[in-house]
Amino acid sequence: MTTTIRIDKELRDRVAAAAEREGKSAHAFMLEAIATTVSEREADAAFHRLAVARQAEMERSGRSIAWADTKSWLKARAQGKSARPPVARKKRR
Repeated sequence: MTTTIRIDKELRDRVAAAAEREGKSAHAFMLEAIATTVSEREADAAFHRLAVARQAEMERSGRSIAWADTKSWLKARAQGKSARPPVARKKRR
């Protein structure tokens, strides 16, 4: 399939220079850029779907992990210490 895009001279020159630095044709460079962008957008959408599902589960169950517990665990891990991961609990009312 062929698709035509119109880009201004400045961008076309920048693409050509970047492609040359990478030892690719401008065409190959643009295909790679498009494929990378599409993959990133797909990953972003999957991450968003997962976040929405987890939020719904948290709201349904009423269980969550307190930030203070998470912060302590992350701090210990960053310092190379062994630490148990925080546990989800029902929110206090």
